[in-house]
Amino acid sequence: MSETTPDNAALGQENVPAMPLAINLQYTKDLSFEVPAGASIFATLRSAPQISVNIDVQANRLEEDQAVYEVALAVRAEAAEPPAQEGGQAGRTVFIAELTYAAVVTLNNPPQELVEPILLVEVPRLIFPYVRAIVSDVTRDGGFPPVVLQPIDFVALWQAKRAQQFPEPAGEA
Repeated sequence: MSETTPDNAALGQENVPAMPLAINLQYTKDLSFEVPAGASIFATLRSAPQISVNIDVQANRLEEDQAVYEVALAVRAEAAEPPAQEGGQAGRTVFIAELTYAAVVTLNNPPQELVEPILLVEVPRLIFPYVRAIVSDVTRDGGFPPVVLQPIDFVALWQAKRAQQFPEPAGEA
């Protein structure tokens, strides 16, 4: 027997199951933009900085008796002056943008094996456009060309995180 929602019944879609995920709210949990060198960086920067981006996803259960979770997508974009010579070390830090964007979600009885992929793949995929816009806006508003984050393969990120947490024993294939 499938679950129906009142909206589905009103539309005559009585066999449509309820969604396993509801996003209750989204919010900026933490936002920081820093230009360590101050105004001097604008006078001395001669070429486009090298930008590195680090991304992490965390999920925490908010209520033990309910399937309510906070999923946080953390992004750190750091720009540095390019090296003065080929193969040299990067120069001064141009800017650092850090954002933790979160969503509070409720899971509606998904199969247990889908809980982790929903929280660490699907929810980040849904909130990523907002993260992308905020990072772009904050870097542009900071006086630099906007950093436009490229699409992220959250499945690969989740799989890499799992491999790091649960490494396979040597000798197994």
